[in-house]
Amino acid sequence: MLRTTLTASVVAAALLTPATLPDRAHRSPAILPDHAPRSPAAPARQAEPGVPHLTDRQGRVLTLRGWNVEDKTNQGEKALSAITERHFRDLRAHGFDFARLLVFWDDLEPRPGRYSEPYLRKIRRILDWAGRYDIKVVIDAHQDVFGPAFGHRGIPEWATRTDGLPFTPHPGDWFAEYFEPAVQRAFTHLYDDPDLRRAQADAWRVLARRFAHHPAVIGYDLINEPMGELKAGEDLPAAAGRIEREQLTPMYNRLADAVRSADRDGWVFVEPTPIVGEGVPTGLGRIDDPKVVYAPHFYNTAMEAGADYDPGAGWIEAYERAVVAYPKQYKVPVVVGEWGPLNNSLPHMRRFYGDALASLSRYSSGWAGYVWCYGGGYCALDASGAFRVNKELTAEPYAASVAGTVRSASYDPAAGVYRLVYRAARHGSRLTELSLPGGGWHITADATVVRTAPGRAWLPAAPGREVTVTVRREAG
Repeated sequence: MLRTTLTASVVAAALLTPATLPDRAHRSPAILPDHAPRSPAAPARQAEPGVPHLTDRQGRVLTLRGWNVEDKTNQGEKALSAITERHFRDLRAHGFDFARLLVFWDDLEPRPGRYSEPYLRKIRRILDWAGRYDIKVVIDAHQDVFGPAFGHRGIPEWATRTDGLPFTPHPGDWFAEYFEPAVQRAFTHLYDDPDLRRAQADAWRVLARRFAHHPAVIGYDLINEPMGELKAGEDLPAAAGRIEREQLTPMYNRLADAVRSADRDGWVFVEPTPIVGEGVPTGLGRIDDPKVVYAPHFYNTAMEAGADYDPGAGWIEAYERAVVAYPKQYKVPVVVGEWGPLNNSLPHMRRFYGDALASLSRYSSGWAGYVWCYGGGYCALDASGAFRVNKELTAEPYAASVAGTVRSASYDPAAGVYRLVYRAARHGSRLTELSLPGGGWHITADATVVRTAPGRAWLPAAPGREVTVTVRREAG
């Protein structure tokens, strides 16, 4: 999503002060990337105990690393036209295997009950491109500040009910618009009105029915960065917990049921409110589905307002403590759906990527950075297709799938060495896949190494065997 410029002082006030005014603002949290230079030698990244791994249909342990892919500018006949095959070709060339594809309900269903066949065909074309490069895709039902009724994208205007409450735009600080009375009331109606509940579930049935069997689709992100209405006297953490507990939990159960009516296999991704990025544990309850992924976002308030990373502030540590509570309690894997600061060129940003990626690897099964595009702002690449400053640190070797039990995995960026130790599965698939960024890499392993595509390697191993894999960047 687009990021705000709201100042850290305003966010602190929103977090700590009882909210008697519904437009009290807050900044959006941030996500942790998966790695970058830390110190001369990066230690092995030990997995967070109690947080399950994401797995595929063969039972292999998955790691998803990639980026959000979007077109927020074009809609109607031109919807999704900014996304091209190049996006997926370049993702794979840089060693990524994952895309979070933004789709918008207002484009899918411009009139009640009338679903856009051209839009669905465009989504399929994008998924076909992803499949061509073996990129796994989660379809994200995206909203920013609810939708077009407030000048953004997401929930259609016909599904927006405000009870006549006021809305004032905040140019240059759009996240503050979430705290406008009309926007907050619109979320309440979406969560509570029976006809809107049915309409949202029906939209997901259409998407799941159309794409359930597409080989690129791994799952469905049910709504992006959900928010809600603050009550008088609530501070922001209390409001977030109540919204998550009383409104998001039943909504996710409804939408998961809608997806399951068409797709028994795909993962359903559920997000807390963005407040988790401030180190506030979620109030979400149990989602009664066998394939749930917890998908928080991670944006730091101060960094989003233009500040440099402060290694001593303890923000990443607080976020990690908060974000692991839910997956430990409900035994679900974690995939971080968005992360990445706007200004990557500040003095401590290289350190940020190292600290953040190391943290991510301890508890998550992967991440999608924001955003895979060509240009300025949050774009990962410049117009020529080269990484913008420090964003190249996100591209490193990793095990995209492991046919067995991972003992340890680590990457030392200074030495250019990745090591994986795993015990091969005794049953099911025997094939472990490595994903490698551009450039030359030398692989040694206690197993046969089979290369069949640039930037990828496959390793079959005897059942039950302990396997050590070393991937080393070639000189020059």
